[in-house]
Amino acid sequence: MKGKIIDVTVDNIVGEVMNLKNDGQRLVTFTTYQEDENKIGILYHFDKDLETTHLRLVADMDKPIPSISGVLFAALLVENEIRDQWDVEFDGLVLDFNRSLYLDPEVTQVPLVSNVKIEPKK
Repeated sequence: MKGKIIDVTVDNIVGEVMNLKNDGQRLVTFTTYQEDENKIGILYHFDKDLETTHLRLVADMDKPIPSISGVLFAALLVENEIRDQWDVEFDGLVLDFNRSLYLDPEVTQVPLVSNVKIEPKK
């Protein structure tokens, strides 16, 4: 991956995103991967003048991750998608679709996490 990579934590992710926004960087997207059995990795991709910056977060899957949607509203779509696909919660998500952004009501298992079942939607 080309560009600058900055390792962040759940304690400083929102501040780092604010710094990039104030620098004129635009959010491109996120990439999500399973770091190990209990941890998720998220790469936040930014761009300014065709130069990329990536924030790399590794977090516990069973603890809420701070949402960056309060800083960059469009992030709510990617965070809701991650919530749908990985059963990860985001603390402070400005619009939470409650795991129904992309998943149909009849889905009973989290697509990318084989051992997590979904409560039936009402």
